Amino acid sequence: MDVITTHINADFDCLGSMIAAKRLYPEAEMVFPGGQERSLREFFLKSAQYAFGFKRIRDINLKEITRLILVDVRQASRIGPFSTVARRPGVEIHIYDHHAAKAGSLHGVVEYVEPVGSTVTVFCHLLMEKHIELTADEATMMMLGLYEDTGSLTFHTTTVKDYQAAAYLLSHGANLNIVADLIVQELTPDQVRLLNDLIASKAILNIRGINVALAHASIDHFVGDIATLAHKLKDMENLDVLFIIVRMERRVFMVARSRLKEVHVGDILQEFGGGGHASAASCAVRDLTLLQVLEKLPTVLQQHIQPQWQVRHLMSTPVKSVAVNDSIATAHQTLSRYNINTIPVLSQNEVVGIISRQLIDKAVYHGLKDQPVSEIMTSDFHQVTPQTSIDTLKALIIESNQRFVPVVEDGRLAGAVTRTDLLRHLASSVGTPPRSGERSLVSRGGRSYKAAQIQRLIRNRLPKRIQKLFAQLGQVGDELDVGVFVVGGFVRDLLLNKENFDLDIVIEGDGVAFAEAFTRESDCRVRCHRKFGTAVLIYPDDFKVDIASARMEYYLQPGALPDVEHASVKMDLSRRDFTVNTLAISLNRQSFGELLDYYGGQRDIDDKALRVLHNLSFVEDPTRVFRAVRFEQRLGFQIGKQTEHLLHSAVRLGLLEKVSGKRIFNELFLIMNEPQPLPAVARLARLDVLRYLHPALTSKVDYSKFFDEARRAMDWYDLLYTGHPCERWLCYFLVFTSALDQAGIRNLCRRLQIIPRYKAILNQQRTNALGILKRLERRKPDMRPPRASSLYRWFQPFSSEILLFMMAKTSREQVRQWISRYITHLRDVQPILTGKDLDKLGIAPGPIFRAIFDDLLNARLDERVMTADEERAMVQRKYAKHIETGA
Repeated sequence: MDVITTHINADFDCLGSMIAAKRLYPEAEMVFPGGQERSLREFFLKSAQYAFGFKRIRDINLKEITRLILVDVRQASRIGPFSTVARRPGVEIHIYDHHAAKAGSLHGVVEYVEPVGSTVTVFCHLLMEKHIELTADEATMMMLGLYEDTGSLTFHTTTVKDYQAAAYLLSHGANLNIVADLIVQELTPDQVRLLNDLIASKAILNIRGINVALAHASIDHFVGDIATLAHKLKDMENLDVLFIIVRMERRVFMVARSRLKEVHVGDILQEFGGGGHASAASCAVRDLTLLQVLEKLPTVLQQHIQPQWQVRHLMSTPVKSVAVNDSIATAHQTLSRYNINTIPVLSQNEVVGIISRQLIDKAVYHGLKDQPVSEIMTSDFHQVTPQTSIDTLKALIIESNQRFVPVVEDGRLAGAVTRTDLLRHLASSVGTPPRSGERSLVSRGGRSYKAAQIQRLIRNRLPKRIQKLFAQLGQVGDELDVGVFVVGGFVRDLLLNKENFDLDIVIEGDGVAFAEAFTRESDCRVRCHRKFGTAVLIYPDDFKVDIASARMEYYLQPGALPDVEHASVKMDLSRRDFTVNTLAISLNRQSFGELLDYYGGQRDIDDKALRVLHNLSFVEDPTRVFRAVRFEQRLGFQIGKQTEHLLHSAVRLGLLEKVSGKRIFNELFLIMNEPQPLPAVARLARLDVLRYLHPALTSKVDYSKFFDEARRAMDWYDLLYTGHPCERWLCYFLVFTSALDQAGIRNLCRRLQIIPRYKAILNQQRTNALGILKRLERRKPDMRPPRASSLYRWFQPFSSEILLFMMAKTSREQVRQWISRYITHLRDVQPILTGKDLDKLGIAPGPIFRAIFDDLLNARLDERVMTADEERAMVQRKYAKHIETGA
């Protein structure tokens, strides 16, 4: 007799695999060796139509079994009564499994074992090879097993073959609705109570840098399917590794789940008499109490969790270097330009020495600047490879006191690791080593987001369009073998749950080539700036994405625009203005969602603090003074104490005077474009920044009243939908500069290099508007209200921004009402008659047309004419002479 069986506490992978094995062994009997998980038991109770001819073990004569087909198991201790059959001489054993062999595992004359996500996958590929067709019911049952053991194809143990198996089953009619209904089970009241106890007891152990969650509970009666509780708790708390230990009646049950390759929970629970695979395992513990299990588990974890950090996870690349024949002066310039302390010396791409800033400074002091660096470089140094372990690196740095260690691969410089890099790693590494090709994601204190958390934020907070775009960008990056990152303010605002779709993408490679490759596969065009290594992707709806090569900047003098060179993403982030803007998220498929934080951005977001990266930040770019205030007010943060001290120093040194007017105007433009610019303006005034724009712009000016009035006026205007555009920033800028006289505003426009279009509004229109406003405010309350035609004549020359500025500026409600009446009722009034109508009346074209239209407009405004006939009659009456003579 042939028997197909599996392990006790069978799950859906066991069910699906047994059904698949039946197609290979059609004469065999399918028998469960013992109990099943609750979800499988309930399936059999509710779905009798899927019985598939399973036999009970009591209906089988074990002595008649000549061939035992084991699926999803190869341990005698887990197959119940069939363990004696497996050891009986003459019984032929066939094994189909996805678990690796362990000490004491059974062996068969036929073995199909592959490291895939489920045993169902092993069978799917065998069935495909043999061209065996499945029924829709069989495919559905097998899909249940595949989905359960791979976490719906999301576990880290999922392979390409699992996806191929899913496609095969789907092509044979697998019903995903049934799969979804059976995989997702509602909790019973007992399970809910037990889950609450597990949540309350949850604790985190850090084992060799990996966070392992432990949760335990004790209950006097049996509660089934605690594996479901493990999944719930893991997903609720976003846990990478979870062990739950529950005493029920007189036995202790353990369930473990892992998302990390470094934690093989099947191996760990084998120490307690259980088993499973890398992602999921379970066991019923014998001869140990709950307390004894909790005491033993940490020791077992220490033995099994052995993550290996390597130099490649920490190193920076590319690395600035000097040639062996370069002068000491050249090395001095390189160190200063890139703000680095040590640099390798190369001879035909081979590292032959290292040289430090301190040594260079002394050599320059002693007049040796024209000598080659080979004369003073350190040639006795250690170097490592990318595969060198961190333990080896640590010993090397400690024993040799070498602050800078070159990383060499195949005889060429591949990167560098500094003592600071190592210290940051040792102080803050709380996760597993990054996968191949990834980097250490350092966070200096505060919250440390995991990749899974970032992935969830992307799914929950971003439109589908952006999610799809990220996937496409990562795919192109993988095809070109370059790193792709979304960086800066977008990442900051994603963590703060603020809407921001201004995407800045940084490429560790050629950004222009990447952009061109992307457009070949996407519905967008590209605008390239090859000189700067940047490009813009432009979609048909004008949505834009900025692409840039990872680069670094250096400043030849304070306030100047920076020079740019290609660099690593770490160096690219180092040139950012504030730590909260130095975050980057990887978009490549293998590392999607991993957050790079080299400069403490997460910490400062948690602290709501705005800090510069280095002490010369404001010196190199004084416009960061305005940016600091803008971000501080927009985000509700506080400029850090040291950063504010540096800001004051930059202002006192007069560095703002060295910045071009265009750059300062751009910063003011961004501030005035904020939804609430007043707090930033007030803060700039308190920091004594504004007086460098004009002496009259000081903290003594009361900006609040006019800004509030301007905001109310603009909100009112927006609700009108007049069709006349209004640039809010310009209205706020008019209010901001309202304390300046005519000469003052003229000088400010010149200082800020404001373009002619805005200069005309800020100079001529503003001067004329203030004159009109002054005249109107002098009108006595008892005077007759002005005619509509007068209002039109006064206000028509002005832009929308000037009109709203006048509404904010005036202290008279009556004047505000007159401006309002012009905007809402008079602004778009026009005569009905046209030039053709006048021509029909016999009036020859000429200057007289302008006079006629002005009269008609005034008459319509003052309601002396209402219809086209009345306009025609007025023209015939008033301009009869022109009609008669044709003059």
